[in-house]
Amino acid sequence: MRILLIGAGGVGGSVAAIAARREFVERLVVADFDHARARAVVDRVGDARFVAARLDAADADAVAAVLAEHGCTALLNATDPRFVMPLFRACLAARVTYLDMAMSMSAPHPAAPYERCGVKLGDEQFALHDPFADAGVLALVGIGVEPGLSDVFARFAADHLFARIDELGVRDGSDLAVAGRGFAPPFSIWTLIEECLNPPVVWERDRGWFTTEPFSEPEVFDFPGGIGPLECVNVEHEEVLLMPRWISAERVTFKYGLGSHVIGVLRTLHELGLSSTVPVRVGEVSVSPREVVAACLPDPATLGPTMTGRTCAGLWVSGTGVDGAPRQVYLHHVVDNAWSMREYGCQAVVWQTAVNPVVALELLATGVWSGRGVLGPEAFDAVPFLDLLTSYGSPWGMREGG
Repeated sequence: MRILLIGAGGVGGSVAAIAARREFVERLVVADFDHARARAVVDRVGDARFVAARLDAADADAVAAVLAEHGCTALLNATDPRFVMPLFRACLAARVTYLDMAMSMSAPHPAAPYERCGVKLGDEQFALHDPFADAGVLALVGIGVEPGLSDVFARFAADHLFARIDELGVRDGSDLAVAGRGFAPPFSIWTLIEECLNPPVVWERDRGWFTTEPFSEPEVFDFPGGIGPLECVNVEHEEVLLMPRWISAERVTFKYGLGSHVIGVLRTLHELGLSSTVPVRVGEVSVSPREVVAACLPDPATLGPTMTGRTCAGLWVSGTGVDGAPRQVYLHHVVDNAWSMREYGCQAVVWQTAVNPVVALELLATGVWSGRGVLGPEAFDAVPFLDLLTSYGSPWGMREGG
């Protein structure tokens, strides 16, 4: 398979490090607006199959030219959500398989933002399902870790563990810490702000999709792998928009173990207007407050050497088991930063995000997965994915009782 990877940040660099060990990769073009960053990723990998390119993700003509130049048949979007739709449309025009790890952006309901959905995550992409299907092109959306692996878990639970599902509850948490830093997000602050300050979405069979206040419905969830109990709160996330399209359940939620300190920082940023993406005038220039915040924080890709701890992504499922008895399970994937740094030179969060699209690309390259139109991970057989993930050296687990 010949792949165009757009975005050479922490996740993109991890994709390259993982893909370099897989034989299905014939060519991987690492593209970024900052050519030096793309070049650094390629140099670190040291594989003749990998090349670097400078590319503006918002320039459809330039994207088409790079796809054609290298004969790429798949594009993996490792940029932030602002560039989803330009790249998505470019793949449709070029008839190239599209994958992403974050979907098109939402917009709150103008009158009732904490009760009703406005534009939902992924709405712009699903609106183009028929054109993709008619063109025979697959867009596999939300195939990172969250969304991504939890959606695969949902398919596995529905097919093999449960006769009836009451709730699909994504529960993520970590005990990661960065020496000398009280606040150092292990992934893009741009994405963190977007997820945590937008109205969270919940799905229920009788109500459909609806929203709540940010950080609502707090609960304590006990995470495996030595992480332990963390307070989790509702956060806007793609799984809630994906799972009900393919999986029968009574309720779907996403809760993240942020912790009181992170919640306090995010609330302060919002109150000060620093979460805004609308440029403000500062002297002779206009700058986006959120971009200023991002510029003041360390690049997540550089945090690994000073980071300790583990990160856990998973899905809590409750309902009736195939034997007719009540059942709860927690399907999970834990990555220790010490392991990911030792094995790949990548910090745990970006590695855990990156491994899943590489697994998906291998399944597509070998024909195990196939499809057309705009599809989530739930649309595919989960077993080959989970088996291949384990063969990558990072097994998943299941805990009975939630």
